[in-house]
This record gives sequence, structure tokens and C-alpha cells, in this order.
Amino acid sequence: MANMPGLFFAGSTIDGDQLQPMRDLFRPPLRNLTFAVIYMMVIFSLATAGYVAVGWSFGDALYMVVLTIYTVGYDEVHPIVTPLLREITMTTIVLGCTGMIFFGSALVQFITINQLQLVFGTKRMQSQIDKLNDHIIVCGFGRIGQMLAHELKAGSAKFVILERSDKRADEARNLGYLTVQADATDEGGLKLAGIDRARALATVLPDDAANVFITLSARSLNRSIEIIARGEVPTTEKKLRHAGADKVVLPTHIGAERIAEMLLYPEAAHPERRSGKTDDFERTLSSFGLQMEMVVAAEEGGFAGMNVAEIERRSNGGFFVVQLRHRNGKTTNRPSGETPIEIGDGVVVVGREGLAGLAVPAAG
Repeated sequence: MANMPGLFFAGSTIDGDQLQPMRDLFRPPLRNLTFAVIYMMVIFSLATAGYVAVGWSFGDALYMVVLTIYTVGYDEVHPIVTPLLREITMTTIVLGCTGMIFFGSALVQFITINQLQLVFGTKRMQSQIDKLNDHIIVCGFGRIGQMLAHELKAGSAKFVILERSDKRADEARNLGYLTVQADATDEGGLKLAGIDRARALATVLPDDAANVFITLSARSLNRSIEIIARGEVPTTEKKLRHAGADKVVLPTHIGAERIAEMLLYPEAAHPERRSGKTDDFERTLSSFGLQMEMVVAAEEGGFAGMNVAEIERRSNGGFFVVQLRHRNGKTTNRPSGETPIEIGDGVVVVGREGLAGLAVPAAG
């Protein structure tokens, strides 16, 4: 149970030595409660066995023990007339009632300490959030929100999770993320997350209407913040941009495009992205505001029929070509400017962030 305080102090910058007093405060109630439960189980068992030993049925014996220990005061099940029965009963009264007093006090102490830790832990986390500047707010801790938080943490970014659900908010805290449990569609929740000091907000809820409303609220509270919104259907993109989103991501559409690439152009499916080295490389590019992307030269696109030099020139310095993945399965690293691009070739480019939907003017 030594890690229990992490449930409430997740995301804290306090070191272990500073947390030790709270751990020491938390442990005795739990130990006391555990000891009290075990003690009462032993008393119940021995007292019941004592009455059974003198000829009572198990049901009568257990009933008598419960009445005695809880001091309810009903009539005795059987007359207590023998010295042995009186000894068993007196012993049960003394040890049982003492145990119940100890059990009750340990239970109250345990609940009180838990509540105090929850209150002070939440206040400490909110205090940390109030000190953040130029951070990122992630609205929603569902499937995409969890993956996004993992990547942000890997990139050492400052971010806050804004989640309404009790269960998911607890999961975020347990993972060490600064978390505000509030409704992201409520301006009060956005203010608690520091919307006025944040540099970016990502709303990744699976509800398009909620994402539109959050985008509107965020833009009204911070005119300069960068907003990236998730959309479930393509028709929502226009609404999100009209609401103030700088970028819109359609996970279903992107996933369908990636699957099509893997089926139609196996060599362009980025199998190497699963390697740790490539992940480190892409994170390094991202730290410089760059990203690597692959674009398939479609028949109606602007790449087909051009060479590498023409593509780079028409991009006005927006990106440069680092690799060609030809339809026939061959790969050309660092292609020369004269290398032609044919229909079906995969063009791997490095450029400024925001390469999704990359296009250049058609030749001619």
C-alpha cells in the first residue's frame, strides 16, 4: 500500500522524502482496520465454537454471538445456567465488545484519512495546474486521448487532462497526469485547466457536437490559442473550422487512407515506424517543428509526371524529398533532383508540421 498516495498526488513534483509523512499517516489506519477485522473474525469463530461445544446448534451459537457482540439486547437463545456457559458468554462480551469499539474507530479513521488525502491531493494538483504556462489542454481521456497523453509525456510536454468521467479521471491521475475532473463543454472546466495561459488545446471527444462547442468556448476564452479538434464525419470539419479550430483531424478517414496504402502500396506502409529508432527520429523532427510524411503520387495529383527538383521548387521551401518508394517495390534514398515521379510512387518528405493533405500545384 506504499503507492496508495499516488492516487491523489499523481502528477506532483514532490519527492519521496516529502511524501513520507503522509505515507506514515496513511499506514496505521489501514493496519488497524486489517487487525480489527482479523481480530473480530477470530472472536466470532472461537465464541461460536464454544457454544457448539456445549451442545448448541451452529445456528443458535452464531445467533447468540452476534447478539452478544453487537449488544442488541434480545433474549438469550438458551438459558445461561452452567458455569461454562457463563464463562463463554462473559468472555465473548468483554473481548467482542472491545473488538467492535476498536473496529468502529479504525473504520472511521480509515475513511477520514482517505477523504482528507483526496481533498488535499486535489488541491495540490490544482495548485500545480495554476502555475502552468504555455501548456496543452487535452479534452477527453478516451482511446485517442490516452494515446495523445502518452505521446505528449514522451515528448516532455506540459499538459493537463480535462475529463468528466470519474473512472477515466482516476486513470489519468494514476498514470501521473495533471488532471481536472470537469465537463470540457463548461467554460468553468476550461478555466480550471488554465485555458487563458495555454498555448494549445486538443479536443478529442468522440462526440462531434461536443467538440464544436468546446472549440467555440475555447476560442472565446483565448483568441490566440491553437485548437486541434477531432471529427468523426467529414461534414463536421467545416463546422469545426468555422467554430475556431486551427486544424481538424478525422481519425476514421486517416485510418482508411492508411489501410488503403498498406493494401495498395505495401512498400509505403511505413513498417519501420514500429522501431524505437524511428520513433526517436520523428520526435527529434517534431522538436524542430518538422515531421515526416509519405504521399502517394496519384494519377490526378500534382506529383505524378514531375521530378524531385520540381516538387521541391513548387513547395516554396515547405518540404524536401528524402526517399522514393516505387510501385515496383524498389526504394531510392536521397533521390537526385532529376529523379522522375511516376503514378503509384510513394514520396517521403520532411517539412513543416501540418503535412496532412500535402499537395503541390500540378505541372504545367
